[in-house]
Amino acid sequence: MRIHVVSDVHGRAEALRNAGDGADALVCLGDLILFIDYSDHGRGIFADLFGQENADHFIALRTAKRFDEARDFSRQMWSSLDGDAWPHIEKAVRKQYAELFDAMPAPAYLTYGNVDIPRMWQDYLRPGHRVLDGEVAEIGGVRFGFVGGGLRTVYRTPNEIDDEEFAAKVAAVGEVDVLCCHIPPAVPDLLYDTVARRFERGSEAVLEAIRATSPRYVLFGHVHQPLARRMRIGKTECINVGHFRASGKPYVLTI
Repeated sequence: MRIHVVSDVHGRAEALRNAGDGADALVCLGDLILFIDYSDHGRGIFADLFGQENADHFIALRTAKRFDEARDFSRQMWSSLDGDAWPHIEKAVRKQYAELFDAMPAPAYLTYGNVDIPRMWQDYLRPGHRVLDGEVAEIGGVRFGFVGGGLRTVYRTPNEIDDEEFAAKVAAVGEVDVLCCHIPPAVPDLLYDTVARRFERGSEAVLEAIRATSPRYVLFGHVHQPLARRMRIGKTECINVGHFRASGKPYVLTI
């Protein structure tokens, strides 16, 4: 059985269209939307609404970890729009989701990333798309568990949840052959982004599940340029499937 896995798509619809070619199924680990592009500041919802110069400034503040200033600047930008900011955000997000789900191959098994807006997904799913979060699916006789979303951070992305809620989803999945999450287990080498030069948040609950249940694989994304792309913990192979927006290529899992 051949499974193609993508994560951190961030608007890469044209490559997503071919991501399932030659596979029995596609697994998507979330972060479909592109709000801000740290590689190309002129791309993404923020730049579309406020221009690249303002995106440059906002990204510079966040990169320097001046988060309070970044939030103040962001509030100024949103308040400059006519009326409530949310209709402008929703329109831009829905435009991206329409393009991305139209390109999403089938069959596909999906879970949410930390920048996704889960309540919108149902409006764009097509036949053959199945969304799972704290749930298990059997694919070709192999048990796959799915845990979506991210943990709370100073970045305040849309789909961050409390540690307890995330841990409850991990517990609900239980013992599986392949555990699919958006974020990595809480292991420093898997969490450090060598380009952003910072640690992202990982899950202690996922790490505990690895030690307790020994899945064959744990697949995740979230860290775009990790110090370590894979690591073995006991009998479990932990694999960062890669930054799909940058590579345009899925990770291939053969079982």
